[in-house]
Amino acid sequence: MEIQSETLAEEEIAAITGYMIPSGQIAWLNRNGWKYVLTRARRPVVGRFYARMKLAGVKPSAENVAAEAWSLDLSKVG
Repeated sequence: MEIQSETLAEEEIAAITGYMIPSGQIAWLNRNGWKYVLTRARRPVVGRFYARMKLAGVKPSAENVAAEAWSLDLSKVG
C-alpha cells in the first residue's frame, strides 16, 4: 500500500487546475480561492487534506481542520 504525501503532487495540481505551467496554476488557485504556498522555484504547494475539503465543497477553517480530540477509555474493558 502506497502512503500519500501530505501535499499534492505536481501532477495532481495540474489535474485540478488544468494548467501544467506553475504561473497558470497559481492564477487558477487565486481565482478559485485556494490557499497554497510557493516553493523557492515558484511552484504552488497545496495540502492534501485542504484539497480534499475544497473538492468536497467544505470551506476549510480552523474549526473543521483540527482533528477531533479523543482519549482512550478503558473503563469498559475487563
